[in-house]
Amino acid sequence: MKIKKLVPRVVIILMASAFIATGCSTSAEKVNNAEDKVALANKNLNDANAEYIADMEAYRKETAAKIAANNASIAAFNARIESDKKEAQAEYKKKITALEQKNTDMKKRLEDYKANGKDKWQAFKEEFSHDMAELGQAFKDLTVSNAK
Repeated sequence: MKIKKLVPRVVIILMASAFIATGCSTSAEKVNNAEDKVALANKNLNDANAEYIADMEAYRKETAAKIAANNASIAAFNARIESDKKEAQAEYKKKITALEQKNTDMKKRLEDYKANGKDKWQAFKEEFSHDMAELGQAFKDLTVSNAK
């Protein structure tokens, strides 16, 4: 009678031991797995940050080239209008001064931008690109109106 009661208990204990031994991780394994996941997450974060910083630097270089091109356009336009009438020169000088100020403001705005996260960078970049496109169009419009 005791054997009948003992056998099921032994079988249950053996099955539970086998399950624990094969299916469950030890505390050390759980810690190692968690450390691996944290290390991977940190690597992914570092990679994303490096990509973000590289994007910022590339955009700043690209925009600096556009600002320099705008400055060159201003200098060339100033040289071109020297032969125009005084009234036309005064009007052009006023427009050029306004464009020059916008160009300088755009340069300062870009230089003053601090890294505030990827989402804010994307929003800043879109707005800044739009403003640079408008400024570039203003330079083109100025030279077109001069050619007429």
